[in-house]
Amino acid sequence: MGLPVREQVKYWSIAAAVFFAILWVLGDVILPFVLGGAVAYCLDPIADRLERLGLPRVLATVAITAAAALAFVLAALLVIPALVSQASGLIETAPALVENLRNFLIERFPALLDSESQLYQSLAVIGETLRARGGALLTGLLNSAAGLVNVVVLVVLVPVITFYLLMDWDRMVAEVDSLLPRDHAPTIRQLAREIDETLASFIRGQGMVMVTLGAFYAISLMLVGLQFGLVVGFTAGLISFIPYVGAIVGGALAFGLALFQFWGEWGWIAAVVAIFFAGQFLEGNILTPKLVGSSVGLHPVWLIFALAAFGTLFGFVGMLVAVPVAAAVGVLARFAVARYRESLLYRGTSGRSGN
Repeated sequence: MGLPVREQVKYWSIAAAVFFAILWVLGDVILPFVLGGAVAYCLDPIADRLERLGLPRVLATVAITAAAALAFVLAALLVIPALVSQASGLIETAPALVENLRNFLIERFPALLDSESQLYQSLAVIGETLRARGGALLTGLLNSAAGLVNVVVLVVLVPVITFYLLMDWDRMVAEVDSLLPRDHAPTIRQLAREIDETLASFIRGQGMVMVTLGAFYAISLMLVGLQFGLVVGFTAGLISFIPYVGAIVGGALAFGLALFQFWGEWGWIAAVVAIFFAGQFLEGNILTPKLVGSSVGLHPVWLIFALAAFGTLFGFVGMLVAVPVAAAVGVLARFAVARYRESLLYRGTSGRSGN
C-alpha cells in the first residue's frame, strides 16, 4: 500500500527545502558543479548520437571535449577580444553620444532645450556621469565577473567536471531511476520526460536561436559599417530568448548609433532598421519553429519572474537553476491541474458516471 498523500507531501516538501537550503548555503561552492552539469546536460544528446554511430562513451566524450576546447580557443582568440574592445569603446564614446544628442536637440528644438530647461540639465548630468563613471563602470563589471566566475573555475574545474559528468551521464540517470519509489516510478518518469522535453526545447533550441541571431545581427551590422555593431548584435542575440525584447533593445541601440553615424545617409539608416526586421522574420518564421517548437511551456513572464526571484535569493547560481526549476514547476503545475480536473473536488457528484 502506498504512502498517504499527506506523508508524500511532507517528504517532497522536505526534499525541496533541502534543495533550496543547499543553494542558499553552498551557492558559490557548487557553482562549478552547476555549470558543469548544465553543459553536460546540453551535450549528452551529442554523446548519445556518437554512441549510436559506434563510438564508445569514453571516446565520444573525448571527441566532444576536444571540439569544445577548440571552439573555446577560437572564440578567445577571435571574438572575445573584439567584443571587449567594442564594449569598452561604446562606454568611452557614450558621453560624446549624449553630447551629440543634446546638440542635435538644441539645434532643431531651441525653444525646448534652453540652458535653463530640465531636459537640458538632465542630459548634461547624464553626460558628465558617463564621462566620470564610464571607465569605473567597465572596470567594476570586469572585476565582478572575475570575482564571480574566476579563471580557475572557467578554465579548469568546469571542463573537468563536465567531462566526468558527460561520461557517466547515462549511468547516473539509471542509478537515480533505480532509487525512485516503485509505486510512483512510472508517473515520475513521465513527469521527468516532460521536464526534459521542455528544457531541451528551451535551452538547446533557444540557445541555437540566440547564437544564430547574435551572429546574424553582429555580422550584418558590421557589414553596413555600424560602429560597435559586434557588441550591439551580441547583446540583441543574448536577450532574444524573451520575445521581441532582443530586437527592440538591440534595434533601438543600433538605430540610435546609426542616426549619429549616418545622419543624412538615409539608405544606411534604413539598412540598419531592415536588419532587425529581417532578424525578427528569421526568428519568428524559421528559427523558433524549427529549433524550439511551439509547445515549450515556459511563458516569458514566468521565466522573467523565475530569473529575478532566484537571482535575488541565490545569486548567480540561482539564475543558472532558475530555468530548470521553472520548467519543472510548470510541468508539475500542469500535472496537478489535470489531476484536479479528474477529481471529485472539481467534477462534483454530478460528474460521476451513471448519475
